[in-house]
Amino acid sequence: MLRKPTMQDRIAYHIQEHSSVYLFVSILLLMGVIFGAVTVNSLQGGQKQELYTYLSRFFGQVSEGKFAASNEMFEQSYFSHLKYIGFIWVLGISIIGLPIILVLLFLKGIVVGFTVGFLVNQLGWQGFLLSFVSVLPQNLIVIPAFIIVTTVSVNFSLRMIRHQFIRRSNEPILPLFVRYTCFFLIVGLGMAAASFFEAYASPKLMKIVVEAMSQK
Repeated sequence: MLRKPTMQDRIAYHIQEHSSVYLFVSILLLMGVIFGAVTVNSLQGGQKQELYTYLSRFFGQVSEGKFAASNEMFEQSYFSHLKYIGFIWVLGISIIGLPIILVLLFLKGIVVGFTVGFLVNQLGWQGFLLSFVSVLPQNLIVIPAFIIVTTVSVNFSLRMIRHQFIRRSNEPILPLFVRYTCFFLIVGLGMAAASFFEAYASPKLMKIVVEAMSQK
C-alpha cells in the first residue's frame, strides 16, 4: 500500500521540481540587495547629508518614544504587504506580467540593500546593529515569502503562456488557478506575523539601540 504524501513530501517535491526558478529568483533578489548597497556610495555628499538629517530626526523621535500607534503601524505594514502580494498575483495570471514580477523582486532587493547600506555607511557598526533590529527580523519572513510567491507566480505565468500558445498543452487551468489563489491567500495571512513584529517589537528594539547609542 502506497504511503500518502505528507506536507513535507509535497514541499520537498515542489522545491525540487522548481529548483531552477528558485535559484534564479534568489540570485535576482541578491543582485538587487547588492545593487542597493552599492548605490549608497554613488550618492553625492549633499544627498547623503539630507538623508542623514532626516535619519537623525527620526532617531530623535525614536528616543522620545514618538512612534505611531502600534495598531496603525501594523495596519499600514500589513496592507502594504498585501498590496504587493496581490499585485504579484494579478501579474501571474496575465501573460505580459512575467517580466514585471521579476522587476518588482529586484526593486525589493534594492530597497533592503540601500537601507542597510546607508545605515552602515553613515553609522558604522551602530548602523549594522540598527539594521539588525529594525530591518532583519521581519525580512526573515518577508524575503522568503516574496521569493516563494515570485517563484509560484512565475511558474503559473509560464503555464499560462504554454497553455495559450502551445496547442499540444491540454493541462487544465482551473485547478491550477484555484491552487494558485489559495496559496497566495495563505501567504497573505502569514504576512501578518512579519507586520506584527514590525509594529510591536521593532520599535521597542530600536528605542533600546538608539538610547544606547546616545549615551556614548
